[in-house]
Amino acid sequence: MTKIDPLGTGPERSGEAPAGAESAPPPTGGEREPLGAVRERVLATLRQEIIAGRLRPGDRLVERELAERFGVSRVPVREAIRALVAEGFVLFETPRRTVVRRLTPTDVAELFELREALEVYAAGLAAARATPESLADLAALLDRAAVATHADDAEAVTDINTAFHDRILAMAGNSLLISVMEPVDGRLRWLTRQNEEWPQLLTEHRELYEAVASGDPERARAQALTHVQANYRSTVRHLFGEDA
Repeated sequence: MTKIDPLGTGPERSGEAPAGAESAPPPTGGEREPLGAVRERVLATLRQEIIAGRLRPGDRLVERELAERFGVSRVPVREAIRALVAEGFVLFETPRRTVVRRLTPTDVAELFELREALEVYAAGLAAARATPESLADLAALLDRAAVATHADDAEAVTDINTAFHDRILAMAGNSLLISVMEPVDGRLRWLTRQNEEWPQLLTEHRELYEAVASGDPERARAQALTHVQANYRSTVRHLFGEDA
């Protein structure tokens, strides 16, 4: 499988580790890494591995094993796990057993309700406030999405599709919209990874781009709503084998 750089900076994405390896090694040369930095490093790696599917629903997160893997004490590992619980990625089945969560129909419905409320509104604002430069950036993401889709590169498709929606949020020019979406950004990326109907997603994103580029807020909102609802139905089919 060809690896695609979602940001267009090279032949392969950097900063993501395969299962069983760290995405960012600890500093060398005798400097001691601050505890907060260790926690963030462990947290970022585990979060990415869950999103990418290298850690799957039901997989256990064992403090001792993770501390050995990362070469750190159990304290930052424990804090990273608690952060993952707060973000909705893992849960404590018992006080001594922590596992990656399985997304439920309610989880998916709630996340898509949030997407519908915010992304539809953002698309209308983006259409009204788009500039030639921002539209060019959006079009470039579509070009990279097409390459990643053709290469069957799941992680690149996920990253680029997320960047596409993030770009529309930025084009909306409303910082509160972005701040509301940030706490659930990781879970939305996780959801994106579950939907493997990538050619259809690419088609829908092209249609959304055309609607935003038209400068017609009503058309952009309608297209965004169509996209979110179609994405919801396909995600439910993929995860639960049933129609929404």
